[in-house]
Amino acid sequence: MAATQLTQLASADPADWPVAPGWQALVDDFFASAVGVKLQGFLRERLEAGAVIFPPQPLRALELTPPEQVRVVILGQDPYHGRGQAEGLAFSVAPGVPLPPSLRNIFKELQRDLGTPPPAFPQPGGSLVKWATHGVLLLNTCLTVEEGQAASHAGRGWEVLTDAVIRQVAAGDRPVVFMLWGSHAQSKRALIDADRHRLLTANHPSPLSALRPPLPFIGCGHFGEARAWREQHSG
Repeated sequence: MAATQLTQLASADPADWPVAPGWQALVDDFFASAVGVKLQGFLRERLEAGAVIFPPQPLRALELTPPEQVRVVILGQDPYHGRGQAEGLAFSVAPGVPLPPSLRNIFKELQRDLGTPPPAFPQPGGSLVKWATHGVLLLNTCLTVEEGQAASHAGRGWEVLTDAVIRQVAAGDRPVVFMLWGSHAQSKRALIDADRHRLLTANHPSPLSALRPPLPFIGCGHFGEARAWREQHSG
């Protein structure tokens, strides 16, 4: 497994976080803005204070999935805050890491909907890098977190960047499927033209909500719907 997948953020310099060329102008504009500069200062201060920050590559989703290749967007909230889990992709965990409950439910629904078997054990196989390299933008709305402190970097500026990413995808020529699971992801609907793109909404895959009304995640059928819609709008 790649060493960077099990380490913490080492630098607050965006130059150390590669992105695909199609995202570069957007990323550069953000980090040159007042919000972006302030965010970098915050990250530097936390690192200097000894904070353990995940993931090591906050912009990895933008590195692995160029805008011209995006077919599906899955929105998460912020990275996993356990050591060794987050690898810069929403819901994905580094190779060899046990599956978090939400990811287990994602695989459970994928098997129920499309018959895709869950990852083989004893290697849990919770890394979604293959999805990312095949056009699924696995985007958290906040891109860093401190160890053991969920949402600890929320509201520090990442949301300005990730909203801009959503807008860029939504403004593109290609119709895209947006999977919005949970109220946080669904709050981004205003950024997306539902007449041009397919918006699929359900409860969050967390065990706390996956089976509850009004839109249970288990049984939502989003993977089959996305496949069918993409086949109709391919090209």
